[in-house]
Amino acid sequence: MSIRSVRKVFFALVVLAISSAAFAQIRITVAFGPPALPVYEQPICPGDGYIWTPGYWAWDGGDYYWVPGTWVLGPEVGYLWTPPWWGWDSGVFLFHEGFWGPHIGFYGGINYGFGYFGVGFVGGRWDGGHFFYNRSVTNINVINIHNVYNETIVNREVVNHISYNGGEGGITARPTAQEEIAEHDRHVDAVAAQREHVEQARGNPQLRAAANHGRPPIAATARPGEFSGHDIVAAREAGGEYHAPSTRPEQGRPVAAPPTHVKDLPPVERPAAPNTGDANLDRRYQQEQDKLSSQQDKERQKLQQRQEKEDQQASKRADQARQQQTEQRHAQQTQQLQQRHQQQQQAMQQRHSAPAPHAEKPR
Repeated sequence: MSIRSVRKVFFALVVLAISSAAFAQIRITVAFGPPALPVYEQPICPGDGYIWTPGYWAWDGGDYYWVPGTWVLGPEVGYLWTPPWWGWDSGVFLFHEGFWGPHIGFYGGINYGFGYFGVGFVGGRWDGGHFFYNRSVTNINVINIHNVYNETIVNREVVNHISYNGGEGGITARPTAQEEIAEHDRHVDAVAAQREHVEQARGNPQLRAAANHGRPPIAATARPGEFSGHDIVAAREAGGEYHAPSTRPEQGRPVAAPPTHVKDLPPVERPAAPNTGDANLDRRYQQEQDKLSSQQDKERQKLQQRQEKEDQQASKRADQARQQQTEQRHAQQTQQLQQRHQQQQQAMQQRHSAPAPHAEKPR
């Protein structure tokens, strides 16, 4: 299935995942699914024109963290928000980014609540250049907002809190014809306020699943980036049992934690030279392999030196949050480097393992 806002980076074996900060132009995959969606109330809409964007679990390179639901001013009149979602793909859980567009696209069939019940959006609609809110599923103050209507939604109750599509225990929904059409609409990525909202969530230790066990203390906010004050909503409860990454079983085995620093990476494996029977071809492969290995060693050394310097500087500070952000950044750098080197090795092997073209024999 082709989805515009999803780009792929394939991670090998257990967990080689990259931070979703700033909605990077890569595909994020993890070996195990996100926690269940927490149970929380929707904060009251702060003003006319704001559209609800539901909370979701994102990945920071070492653990899932909660991005609180919030009210956002969209990029254009007539545009609606299709939420991000996790789906099972080729043995890993793949993150699909959210987007703005004139129609709601597929978001995995995930029941996020508050109008996003798995298919489409029934929390409001555009009419004549104004956004009208459905009071039956959204928290609106009618004294301040008059663009409202009441439409009863059947079967809107959350019967589960599953946060991913496919795989064992996941949602089994598939895109409808309308959602497939919506994928070809003009789309706009998350606005700046949303990106900053994600950055703040990623840097907040309390929002990591390992700290809140699936019950984040900041489940939703009235406006993007406002993580304190009376408009903050805490989760009432976790949506299900939480398993930490270090103890979550994956095919009967514990999941290994991803490397944080370059020095934690295993030694670079040197693939054996192919025996093609063509001495010149095999020699050329070995020369390219030696050159690539030397280049990768230099990149490792350079990044390791920079990380060690930053660690020394961070250790001199008493700011635990800043230290954690440094560790998260190093984890992202390390995993990006390892993934890039793996792709380079695979690309070279594919070039040299491809059979040489044969001229077609004349009939």
